[in-house]
Amino acid sequence: MVSPEVALEALLARQENELLVRQQQLADARTEVSRFIDDYNAAHQDLRGSAIERLNGLEEIRLRIEGLTRKCESELLAFATGGPQSEASRLASQPLTQDLALRGVAMRSVYLESVHNDPATVEHLRWLHSHGDEVRTTASLPCRMLVFDRVHAVVPTDPDDSAAGALVVNGRGVIVALCELFERVWANATPFADGRPQHRERSEGELTPQEKAVVRLLGEGLTDEVVARKLGVSVRTGRRITAELMSRLGARSRFQAGLRAAQLGWVDEAEAV
Repeated sequence: MVSPEVALEALLARQENELLVRQQQLADARTEVSRFIDDYNAAHQDLRGSAIERLNGLEEIRLRIEGLTRKCESELLAFATGGPQSEASRLASQPLTQDLALRGVAMRSVYLESVHNDPATVEHLRWLHSHGDEVRTTASLPCRMLVFDRVHAVVPTDPDDSAAGALVVNGRGVIVALCELFERVWANATPFADGRPQHRERSEGELTPQEKAVVRLLGEGLTDEVVARKLGVSVRTGRRITAELMSRLGARSRFQAGLRAAQLGWVDEAEAV
């Protein structure tokens, strides 16, 4: 027969052990709650850092861009799509460019080569160049884009229709990717030194940058209308360039043209642009 004292000691020992287990469970629960809170705060911070602001209408876009330009402190990167710039666009950009130049902000802009077909836009590029904006041209651009101080970026909601709306983004990952895209396009673009396009000599039969862009865009399956917008030219001009390329290749269809372009190494050249 077990004495009451021994039985009581055993009961107390078991309860103490259960209490210790419960205390450990509570400690583990506190740790999990603390970890959850930390993860939530980190995720919430990332969300704030990746905030996206939607802009609707040209007036709202214009006002937001003006505000970001006024606050820009060190660098502005720009893709200017659309080919020849309208008079309203040229006039609106000049006061902002002057303000940036006076404040010592570094400016780099990439325009489409098709601007050379418009004397007013060429003169505007000369003006930009004389006010400190490093200007280059390229055959095609992915979309209109502005990056302020590598912190904020403005991109269109529809790359093929910049007037439809825009997004202001400031997430670090997105900004880094956009800046890398800009640097890649910039490295392959043609300098607009002293307001004049500088082209290197090409060998006979070598594709022009614009023709390389057409080969690449057609290879992506884009329509004539989209290709023309990417080049900043009329649909008629885009179709003429395509027809000339197909004639040089002796192709009767785009599919056949793609095969022959690949055989000649034109596709590799286009992808390198």
